[in-house]
Amino acid sequence: MEAEKNTLIDADAEFEGKLQGKEARILGRFSGEINLKGRLHVGEGARVEAKVVADSAEIAGQFSGEIKVQRLLLLEKARITGTLDAQTLSVREGAEVNGSVNAGETPKRSQVAIPIP
Repeated sequence: MEAEKNTLIDADAEFEGKLQGKEARILGRFSGEINLKGRLHVGEGARVEAKVVADSAEIAGQFSGEIKVQRLLLLEKARITGTLDAQTLSVREGAEVNGSVNAGETPKRSQVAIPIP
């Protein structure tokens, strides 16, 4: 599924597969791979299980899998399980993260993983 500008998966939709494009807003359920040149927004009621590469992401719902972005914002109701890799990471009070986190500059010789209980 390719999008010229914005892709929307609404709250009643379920999608499985590969999503490519510039920006995407997921309000329903998504399972698969996401590759964006812009921003990914995962809405409050959304459930996403995916491997994600994007410029930036804002997560308010449930996410499990791997995410690699420049900028990542986890909102109050975000529930994350998996691996997060971001240059800039912002976490609002109330967000939950279970997994490993790489944030900021990664040393050239080894990666730094910070588990968050």
